[in-house]
Formats: sequence, structure tokens, C-alpha cells
Amino acid sequence: MSDKRNYDAEFCGNLPIHHINSIQDYGYLLVLDNKTLNLIQLSENLVEVTNQVPAQMVNKHLSSWFSQQDVDQIAKLIRGDAKDRIPITLSSDIEGKQLRFDGLIHIKKDFTLLEIEAASTDGQKSFSDVFQEVRQFISAMESAATLEEVCSVAIKQLRKVSGFDGIRMYQFDAAWNGTVIAEEISGELESYLGQTFPASDVPKQARALYLKNPFRLISNRAYKAFRLFPVINPISNAFIDLSDCNLRGVASVHLEYMQNMNVSASMSIRVLRDGKLWGLISCHHIEPKHPNVDMRYIFEWLSVEISNRITAIINQEDYQESALRLEKRTSVTDLIYAKDDIIEGLLEDENLNILSLFSAGGVVVKIGNRIESRGDIPDKSEVYNLMLWLEGKGIEKVYFSDQLSGQYEEAKAYEKLGSGILVIPIDGRNGDYIICFRPEVIQQIKWGGDPEQVINFDKDGKNYHPRNSFNLWLQTVYGQSLPWHNNELEIAESLRNFIFEFRTKQLYN
Repeated sequence: MSDKRNYDAEFCGNLPIHHINSIQDYGYLLVLDNKTLNLIQLSENLVEVTNQVPAQMVNKHLSSWFSQQDVDQIAKLIRGDAKDRIPITLSSDIEGKQLRFDGLIHIKKDFTLLEIEAASTDGQKSFSDVFQEVRQFISAMESAATLEEVCSVAIKQLRKVSGFDGIRMYQFDAAWNGTVIAEEISGELESYLGQTFPASDVPKQARALYLKNPFRLISNRAYKAFRLFPVINPISNAFIDLSDCNLRGVASVHLEYMQNMNVSASMSIRVLRDGKLWGLISCHHIEPKHPNVDMRYIFEWLSVEISNRITAIINQEDYQESALRLEKRTSVTDLIYAKDDIIEGLLEDENLNILSLFSAGGVVVKIGNRIESRGDIPDKSEVYNLMLWLEGKGIEKVYFSDQLSGQYEEAKAYEKLGSGILVIPIDGRNGDYIICFRPEVIQQIKWGGDPEQVINFDKDGKNYHPRNSFNLWLQTVYGQSLPWHNNELEIAESLRNFIFEFRTKQLYN
């Protein structure tokens, strides 16, 4: 396959997973009117706790089931500043039976969502039980010096703390495909290390939800879904948005996807960098598995620690690379001053010129009637046609591409030496440019299954299914160079500004 397609499927990205209007069966959902604290919606499984059907419970006050102390606490929280993911412990005395719940509150403008589940008594590790393990976890991460080491340490420690059969670290690329960069598995789970999964596996609306919720737990893919009653929220007159809720139900296509992976339970934990989704840690278990509330809080905390450490390492690497490139840029501009000539300053020094500055294989510089080049560049006629194409685009700021032939078909003729291009306009109106070329880097992508088979529709066109195979599927990508990084583009823009000022001084001196 010659090109690198975008697999962020529009169909998958449009599924309204936040309006699924049902919850998983490990807990209960209550929706309260902020003014009255009356129940305006509830999950139908609350009958298990109250012995009352939803129609009997709706529009009744929260104090019908919870202590006045708990009700007062919830009222205070609704009036407070914190609005989302507020943990709370509740107690209830129903027909002489004392019940304790772990809760999570999400406060909206006119109503509040209250998630509750029975307080854990199953003997799983509590926060205090794993405190020493967590300290060792953080210490190990702090001693890791590279991204590879951090990811390896993180998943090993997470598996030790959590007991999941398998844990994988996925890193997203610019097109939101996720590559498994670290893995710890056991049992019957397949290895996916080094494989890439198409963006549609975590579609755009699911990625957006990870910015609201640090993790996603599906403790049993065979769970029984419970709907909300009534279906329509009486305040918003619409399906309720369950984006923030841990209990939010799961789309059937994803449950089938889990089945195809041979897992019964999954927990995905976000990894953020500078407030954006950088990757995911995916935990899988062959049998159903339900981490208790304390364990989930630990995972939430560790998600922050992992994100901070990864961010620190990447930022440090970026800083060092940027500082080195800035030093080279200063040397190049000093040469331009020393020669009092832009072209000579950019090209004369064989060891420190614009090719070195931008890690390019070839460069062409045209100013007025002068045109000079270094390194591997297309034929003169091809360069001339490229300049005419650039002129037609009216480029006034730095232009770049790592797949030039995708925008300019004639570039297919010289993909081997010019798949990537960086253009610094000196005077676009007169066709004066600095054009850096990067050679083709042939890529072998190891996909986890055929990325073309993201969704398979039945013959009736109504029902659909995820791909049922994750066997290694190789794709060879041609016509692409190494990508241009942000600090290179920033340096290119600063060089463009310098050249503009230098030429202006020359004109007036």
C-alpha cells in the first residue's frame, strides 16, 4: 500500500456514546433537581436497593432513602465551588437494613448526577495497603531517564498493583492511530507490542471523554444494562449526557470488540501531555474484574504521575533539541551578517549550513536572479515547476509537508529525495524561496488487524460489527519523509523574519 490513510472513521466518530441512556450494573444512578433535591431520573436497578419500582421513586425527596446528614452534605456540595467528580460516602437504612455506598457527584447547572455503588467488602487492597507499592512506583518512575523506561516501569508497576492479566501503553500519532509501545501480559492474552491500532478503535468522541474522565472501567462485558427512568430528563427535555459518569453504559459494538480480543474486563487510563491526550494505558482481564473504589482512585492518581513524568521527559528532550537548533540558527545568521549575503551565509559552510539546521537532504535558495543549491534536489525543470506551484498558492508564511506528492502530484517523480518539503518564503510575490527537501523514509506499519475492516455492516445495512481479527497486518507506506517538528517550524519562521529584516536594512543602507 503506497499511502498512509486516515483511519479516524467518521461513522465511528459520530456514534453518540455519551447519550447511551443506560448504565452498567455495578452501581446505580440518581439524578436530582438542584433546587428541591427530588429525584427526577434514576436507573431502573435501584429497585434492588429500595424495593420500589422507578415510578414509585421518581419525584420523591432524597431523604426518603438517605440520612439527613447525607442530604445536607449533598446540598452543601451543590452550593459549593467544586462541580465534578466529587467523592462522597453515603449510608441508608431501608427496612431495617443498614447499607453503605461509595458515591461520586457531578453537579450541572440545574441538576446533579449521583453515582453510587455498594461499599466494597471483598478484601481487595485498600489505599493504605498499596501505599508502599505506590511510593516505589513513583520512585521508579522518577529514576527512569527515557520515555521507553518510564513506560516500561509504569505498566510493570500498574500490573503489580492492580492484578490485571495484561497492561499495554498506547501512544497516539498525529492521525490518532495508537501504537503499543510497552506491554506486560500473561495468560491467554495475545501480544500486540509494536502493533498499531487505527484511530477508529478509540474514535474522536471517546477521546474527548477521556479529557473529562481519567479512566473508563468495564468490569464485565456481559453486564446487564439498566435504563434510566424516565428516558427523557424533565429539566433538559433531552437524553441526559453521561460523559462524566463511570457507570455510563457501553456501546454494543465495543462489547463485541472486547469479545473478539478475548477479554471480559477492561480499564483504560488516560495519559495527558500539556492538557491533551497523548496516549492510553489499557488494562485487560480474561475473566470479569471489578477494581474497588480505592483502587480506582489509586489508578486516577497514578495516571497523573505517569502523565507528569512522560511530559517532563518529552519537554526536556524538546528543550535540548530546540536549544541545539537555536544555537545552529544563531551561527547561520552570524554567517549571513559576516558575508553580508543571504545565500552565502545559508550555504557556504559545509558543516553548519541550512541543511544541518533543518536535517534536510537538499536545499534550493532563490533570490532575484540568483539560484543556488546544495545536496540532493530534483532536476532544474522540476524545481522551477515547484516554484511556480508555490507562487500560485500565494505562500507568505512557512509551508511544510511530509508527503508533498499528496498535495502536488508532480512531486511523485522525485519522492525518493523530496517526499518532504519545508518552504521559507523570502518574497513570494517574486518567487523567492528557501526550499528544503527531505528524502523518502519507507515505513512498515504493523497493524493489529486490517485497518480497512474497522466496521463490517450486515447485508441489511442496519447492524454493524467491529473487525474480528487482530492478526498482524503489514502495510508499507511510501512517499513520506520524517515529519517536521514544531521547534523546526518555529526556527524556520524566526529565520524568515530575520531574512526580511536583513533585506530591509540592505535596501536602506
